[in-house]
Amino acid sequence: MFQGSFRPAVFLPAAVSLALVGCAKQGELVVGQGVGITALRTKCPAVGIPDYTGDITLFRQGGQQLSSDIDVTANITNLRSTCNDTGERVYSEASFDVFARRADTRGARQVSLPYFVTVLRGGSAVVTKQVGAVTIAFADGQERARASARAGSYVNAAEATLPDDIREQITRERKAGDPDAAVDPLADPAVRAAVQRATFEMLVGFNLTQQQLAYNVTR
Repeated sequence: MFQGSFRPAVFLPAAVSLALVGCAKQGELVVGQGVGITALRTKCPAVGIPDYTGDITLFRQGGQQLSSDIDVTANITNLRSTCNDTGERVYSEASFDVFARRADTRGARQVSLPYFVTVLRGGSAVVTKQVGAVTIAFADGQERARASARAGSYVNAAEATLPDDIREQITRERKAGDPDAAVDPLADPAVRAAVQRATFEMLVGFNLTQQQLAYNVTR
């Protein structure tokens, strides 16, 4: 469940590199690109923060993007996830903290910071995206403050499950001398595509404007 109101998304980078928080469960597989079976896999989506979206910088009104004009800075940290994959719809919830700092400590003040949660399938296809807001409350004279938020999403369990024939092709025992004994199962385009289709990610980050994102990329 989101904390805060929803509104249309402003911007989400098309290409993202993630620090993922995943979960694993007995009986499933993890297959990595080009390396075959590497660990356990779960129907739960991996959870992460896309590059350049874990921080936000607000500047004083009328100021320029200079360090002397910075009003508030904040970052997302302590990202954690829980998941229930026992039903037809897999529910994942991410919780995180937001730490903020302001330049002018005079007076009590509240700052609302927008964040997004989006579900990707196959690394690029956006399944859902919603936006919430986390409110930071500064007391008079207080420079730093923090708040916590939660974001949830659903994934179709059937879509996140590898087909039986693909699982068999990946896991079947291969004996020395077999023509494909040393061949990575993911070298087969059909296997690779099936794994990609069954892979979901839940991404959390600040819902930045184009200008804010450009600042994060170039600073």
